[in-house]
Amino acid sequence: MRIAKEFTWEMGHRLPFHSGKCKNLHGHSYKCLVELTGDTDKNGMVMDYYDLKKVVEPILDELDHSFMVYKKDFEMIEVLEKLNSRKVVVDFETTAENICNYLLNRIKSAKLPNNIRSLKIRVLETENSYAEELINLEGH
Repeated sequence: MRIAKEFTWEMGHRLPFHSGKCKNLHGHSYKCLVELTGDTDKNGMVMDYYDLKKVVEPILDELDHSFMVYKKDFEMIEVLEKLNSRKVVVDFETTAENICNYLLNRIKSAKLPNNIRSLKIRVLETENSYAEELINLEGH
């Protein structure tokens, strides 16, 4: 059985290596679709949506209305600190692909029920652009 829940948050970032507009400071109304597969329990649930929300929302609360910045982007970190702005410093360039993997690893490290066989994360930066990753969790 497959279940999914969608989450949203607002976040700024930049891609200093980019040759186009994405090198500038900008933000997105991100969406994240968290999809789980697994056997249903005695109540007919793969995982209670409320329990999934308790796993995902604290992670996204850290990101919401923050600026995600690569730890080697010293100029941006300095600006954010001068402005006393909310920031999340990460060890990767803040591409949709890397943000997707970041969320996947954070959610994977949470205590998910033993019946969960796979976890798929889709991160939408825009209405029509997304990154997606799927991992097998059997035997986790």
